[in-house]
Amino acid sequence: MKSINMKDSEMKLPDIAQLGEAERDENGRLYLKRFRELFDPLQVDISAVEALAALRLAGRSLHLLQERWGAAHGLSEGRMGVLFRLFRCGDMPLGELADDLVMTPRNVTGLVDHLERDGLVSRVPDPEDRRSVRARLTEAGRARIDAIWKEGLERQFTLVEGLSKDELAQLRHLSLTLVENARKELGK
Repeated sequence: MKSINMKDSEMKLPDIAQLGEAERDENGRLYLKRFRELFDPLQVDISAVEALAALRLAGRSLHLLQERWGAAHGLSEGRMGVLFRLFRCGDMPLGELADDLVMTPRNVTGLVDHLERDGLVSRVPDPEDRRSVRARLTEAGRARIDAIWKEGLERQFTLVEGLSKDELAQLRHLSLTLVENARKELGK
């Protein structure tokens, strides 16, 4: 089985020190001091820019943590996504797998190629559509995911430590509102 090795430079989380120290505003909310200082001379409301920059930083941090965790298990984030989806949903057509993972069909094909070479996934004919191929976990793939999925869930709970269920619901709502707004913009 081929292991995934990422360079240390690829595994580094964004350095808050380079962006400025995180401080608390008058309401106790975190912000990046240096970021605000960069925009102060413009004398404009930067609340949207600041919030979206923080979201991008959070997204990058989460992505890198997922990559690091996957690499510790010999998997990339994408390969883990395929394995987890097949573990939860059973075998799937590659096109549907791509849609579920918000990836291009070409990307999913490459991920399945690697997982198939590693003996974790196999391709099987689709009984409902002769033109389609389905991806299926092998016993080795099922054993691999079965051994790590609980750890992955625990890691997510660690990341949201200190947030209430209401705050998590608000975070979810706000994130999906941004996704809906982005879809509207992309549709123009």
